[in-house]
Amino acid sequence: MDSVSTHTPPAVQFREIPGVGVEWVSPEPDFMGRASCALVADGGVWLVDPVDFPELDERVSALGEPRGVIQLLDRHNRDSAAVAARLNVSHVMTPIEIPDSPFVFVAVPAMKGWREVALWWEATKTLVVAEAVGTPRYYCAPGRTLGVHPVLRIVRPPKVLLQFAPEHLLFGHGFGLNENATVALRTAISRSRRELPFVLPRLLAAKRHPYL
Repeated sequence: MDSVSTHTPPAVQFREIPGVGVEWVSPEPDFMGRASCALVADGGVWLVDPVDFPELDERVSALGEPRGVIQLLDRHNRDSAAVAARLNVSHVMTPIEIPDSPFVFVAVPAMKGWREVALWWEATKTLVVAEAVGTPRYYCAPGRTLGVHPVLRIVRPPKVLLQFAPEHLLFGHGFGLNENATVALRTAISRSRRELPFVLPRLLAAKRHPYL
């Protein structure tokens, strides 16, 4: 007789950010730490690079009125289009500006075929970065809480982000930082090439995936 598995699939992990909104990390694939966030401004909710889950609509409704879905990286399609259609809001990809929002967008120069913008919310000192920096293990040198994407460590560290001094730093990969975010950002970028040899073993140990 075949055994019946009692394993419960890992759940989406959530973290509330007072005054800012909520972020969540999808469990699959776990090594990538695919993160999304919902920013709450003036009673409206803006979803950034969302990965869908069954209770998403209810959670958004509890936060406020859906205003739009923002995709910060061209290849971070994820569930952005489907979520936007279901919530009956616009889906904006790598915007230069969104007039009805409190956000400022800045292009993150990277490499050919990589189009990314970062979102800055001045009122809350919140910076959202889809891919250039993040907190998964394969981004970070040992002892670091934040790292530059392994490819950009070689090609082009994202120095454009140094113009910001965030109190809240959210990502497309890994949970965000809400303490010492500015120091962590400056350290990660300034030491990005120097610490590459310490990151490579972690990168090689990660599962193969086309988005790496």
